[in-house]
Amino acid sequence: MRRSFAATEGTAAELYGTLKKIKDNGQIVMGHRENSVPFAYMQSDGKPIGYTVDLCNKIIDRIKKTLNMPNLKVKLVPVTSQTRIPLLANGTIDIECGSTTNNLTRSKQISYLHVTFITGTKLAVRKGSGIKEIEDLNGKAIGLSLGTTNEKAVKRIAKQKGLKIKYHMVKDHPQGWLALETDRVDAYATDHSLLYGLISKSKDKSKWEVVGRFLSYDPYGIMVRRDDSAMQLLGNTVLSDLMRSGEMQQIYDKWFDPGPTNINMPISSNLKVAFEVQALPY
Repeated sequence: MRRSFAATEGTAAELYGTLKKIKDNGQIVMGHRENSVPFAYMQSDGKPIGYTVDLCNKIIDRIKKTLNMPNLKVKLVPVTSQTRIPLLANGTIDIECGSTTNNLTRSKQISYLHVTFITGTKLAVRKGSGIKEIEDLNGKAIGLSLGTTNEKAVKRIAKQKGLKIKYHMVKDHPQGWLALETDRVDAYATDHSLLYGLISKSKDKSKWEVVGRFLSYDPYGIMVRRDDSAMQLLGNTVLSDLMRSGEMQQIYDKWFDPGPTNINMPISSNLKVAFEVQALPY
């Protein structure tokens, strides 16, 4: 039986996949990061906020309209870089809102919506450290978050170049940043946007800098379940609408230029082009 997106706007009997699960359970479960500034992080009232959270809430609003469930309950579940894919794949969460790189390996387990951000791996170091590139870490220690594309990129390049680097593995960004602040590592490596976010929330911003070339290419995407074309089409339709109308850049500027943590990252030309290309027509 061939299913169309229009079917998702019909009766419950025509629904399938994630949308049927949401309808049957009377709730959508949103997985979110807690410390990925400014994509998804916790505010003082204990609720997640951020760039990706705003985008997910736009998608949830469309789901409410599509399912005719204006009072749909939104259950919030914190995830980490290690748990986000398993929790989505096993049905615990219905959508993942954080700072997740879209790559082909992960797509064997889950699916991605449109690219919403473009970044790459760089190094955060203490100013005056003398570290400018990964080669300067030979004989030194680096903090890496488990299960990330950054971990793979750094280890791959170190192996290629024969660098002897000590790896200090952490479960999340706050742990990595603490290791840097307390001199347990000489650098912390993650997406450059997240490094600027960590610096913007640090006690003394003047002590830190982001250095080096990009060690990886990391396009971010919101994750949904694999083989669920209705959910994927709904999410991509929302994002295309935002990109076409210009609201996508407004949401970007809200969080990055300068953003509530003064991250001061104007939109890049690459991301502008990505928005234009993905603003698909009807």
